[in-house]
Amino acid sequence: MMLPQNYRPTDKEPFMNPMQQEYFRQKLLIWKGELVEESNQTLQNMTEESLAQPDLADRATAETDRALELRTRDRYRKLISKIDAALRRLEEDTYGYCEETGEPISLKRLEARPIATLSVEAQERHERMERTKRDD
Repeated sequence: MMLPQNYRPTDKEPFMNPMQQEYFRQKLLIWKGELVEESNQTLQNMTEESLAQPDLADRATAETDRALELRTRDRYRKLISKIDAALRRLEEDTYGYCEETGEPISLKRLEARPIATLSVEAQERHERMERTKRDD
């Protein structure tokens, strides 16, 4: 489906209509592509760099940078997994609905966090419960 140029979902149209679904599908695929590209670039940089630095300070800096790169790559891997799950929900027509309440997740929230699975209210409830458990 081709979306009109500069299309943005609005509350004036039916929730998760085909245009909104395509909009979020494209948004997720672009985001995934960017993450994969960045991961590939990180991998390339890591293979080109040598940890065999003669100076101990330089070697320590290189090892710290490498550890940071690996953590970032791991975060990307987890994020890509969440994007894939969101794409599956789009295929199953469950995307955009809170997995706890079944209510629609606001378009504003989906725009800001297209992998969201909980409404703002449900997310806040989960966070309050986690804080309560930590404080006990």
